[in-house]
Amino acid sequence: MSSVTHSVTRIVLATPRAIFRAFLDPEVVVKWRPPAGMTARLDAFDARPGGGYRMVLFYGEPVLPAGKTAADRDVVHARFQEIEPDERIVEAISFESNDPDFAGTMTLTMTLRPVTGGTKVSFVAENVPPGIKLEDHRKGMESSLKNLANLLE
Repeated sequence: MSSVTHSVTRIVLATPRAIFRAFLDPEVVVKWRPPAGMTARLDAFDARPGGGYRMVLFYGEPVLPAGKTAADRDVVHARFQEIEPDERIVEAISFESNDPDFAGTMTLTMTLRPVTGGTKVSFVAENVPPGIKLEDHRKGMESSLKNLANLLE
């Protein structure tokens, strides 16, 4: 298994409570979670430890090389491992893909820490599959956090 870790942090001008709710409300998640250039559809969402979701991320235009699942999409399966209200969410994430470079399960830990004027939101992705390049992943996570900030600020 990979030991690659990617992380990003952003200060969001909102309370930990508001941000936490945005992570667990399926109608809100599809608005901020897809990175720039993508849209999302949730096929299932169960916001409890042991629950999870299936999200389809659609590219605005097919990409080269192709997305993880198909030329125009990535299909994500996530299981909530831990949910600590207003503080932390840990997800086990895997992608539907025939490419072994995207195989395996990565752990995504999102933490919320109150700071002056807002909340420090951190994403730490561990055991990142080798097909997910650091620069692309970091850009995607930063884009999602920017979407979250734009939605809540």
